[in-house]
Amino acid sequence: MHPFLFLENKFFPPHVTYTWLIMIILVVLGYLATRRIDIIPGRVQNFMEVIISGVDSLLVSIMGEKGKMFFPLMATLVLFILASNLAGLIPGFDGPTCSLNTTVSMALVVFVMTHIIGVKIHGIKYLKQFVGPVWWLAPLMIPIEIISHLSRPLSLSVRLFGNMEGGHIVLAVLFMLVPLLVPLPIIVLKLGIAVIQTLVFVLLSMMYIAGAMEEAH
Repeated sequence: MHPFLFLENKFFPPHVTYTWLIMIILVVLGYLATRRIDIIPGRVQNFMEVIISGVDSLLVSIMGEKGKMFFPLMATLVLFILASNLAGLIPGFDGPTCSLNTTVSMALVVFVMTHIIGVKIHGIKYLKQFVGPVWWLAPLMIPIEIISHLSRPLSLSVRLFGNMEGGHIVLAVLFMLVPLLVPLPIIVLKLGIAVIQTLVFVLLSMMYIAGAMEEAH
């Protein structure tokens, strides 16, 4: 019997239920980390500070000081994706990022935010990046640029989903075949993949938004 069958019901798909569970866990961790902030941090506060400071450093290095306005978005993505990826390590637990619906929704948020920021900063001039360096290349460059931009959410969502779902399937098969020590190296490998895929998704998101903030050449 599925150990987390009680989380699945006829009203919500499993990935929605697991997403709410991850959200509740993150809210509780956030409360525990901030309810009593000490100079000498406890375990939960120290763990959260490491993640938040790491996101802040990465954000500034990729997007500059102006990128700090996107810190809430990027920190949320890091915490949610990392928690969802790690949840997939639990046997019988389907991490939300193992569903294409979840990864596509996050990729679409980044995609929409990218172009909203581009138009907000540059106005109508933002469309220059779709035309190309000279006007007579516009008929060629416009379709290429549109395809390039539309491929970004596809790449973000499919890459994250494919890596997490693939690792989830391999881990499940190994646990069925050899339930003791042999799957341990795969668990360690999947742990590394969970962290790396979180960084890849957020890093690319930062680069896309940073590109929209730059002047078109």
